[in-house]
Amino acid sequence: MTPTLKDALRLLRPLQWSKNGFVLLGVIFGHAWADPPTLAAAGWAFVAFCLLASGVYVMNDIFDRARDREHPVKRHRPIASGRVRVGAAGALSAACLAGGLGIALVTTEVPAVFVGYVLLNVAYSLGLKHVVILDVFCIAGGFMLRILAGTLGIGIAPSHWLMLCGLLVTLFLGFAKRRAELNLLAGDSRNHRQVLEQYSKTLLDQMITVAATGTVVAYCLYTVSPDTVAMHGTPHLIYTVPFVLYGLFRYLFVLHRRGGGGDPAADLLRDGHLVGAMLGWGASVMLLLMWP
Repeated sequence: MTPTLKDALRLLRPLQWSKNGFVLLGVIFGHAWADPPTLAAAGWAFVAFCLLASGVYVMNDIFDRARDREHPVKRHRPIASGRVRVGAAGALSAACLAGGLGIALVTTEVPAVFVGYVLLNVAYSLGLKHVVILDVFCIAGGFMLRILAGTLGIGIAPSHWLMLCGLLVTLFLGFAKRRAELNLLAGDSRNHRQVLEQYSKTLLDQMITVAATGTVVAYCLYTVSPDTVAMHGTPHLIYTVPFVLYGLFRYLFVLHRRGGGGDPAADLLRDGHLVGAMLGWGASVMLLLMWP
């Protein structure tokens, strides 16, 4: 069965492309927004990651189709519901992966980062997703590779602060995702995601607290670091901290009060307060970096 356009879009999950915004952080914090070649390279890296991520999502849906049928939401996905056959989905995944890697090979300086992303996700799908705690570190590793693609991949030296803050915030989102899945599945977690049986809400709350605290501390230290002030020419990045705090607190509210949906990207984009916090942070950062 050939996928319809609607089913193909559901398989490719363009909503999730927002995660690839991590690729653009190097341009922002590397002051490269006025350099057309670097901007073009970052744009191609973003496109490559969108294709790779979509290819990985389809691949995961193929591997997880049996468990997805036991999930109250994911059972409606095109492959799990039987609307799209595995062969057609496999061809779509292969096309996306080939396209993404092809773009990376031609347009970036370190295509190994993109290859590493694919290999990491293959390993995740084949077994690492069943290893408690390591499963979330694999998710965070995918975001770290996005940051590297937008720094090393386009000739910008990656900041240690950027990598540290990126790691902590993605661990926070990863553990929050597991917490939301436990809420959503209500005791039937083993039939969907085996690793959830090894987590508890109390354990995940502790991990979320550690990651959230680390994120805030690391970002605050980054904004007042002498190296940061010297590089960006402003001591005022500290004034962007309230947006980070509000965003983290609001996300915790959504997670605990509303249960979350098990999908951080969707949760972030459907809540107006979170969207406002992200836009406020981005706008204030750009204003301070461009007009210190």
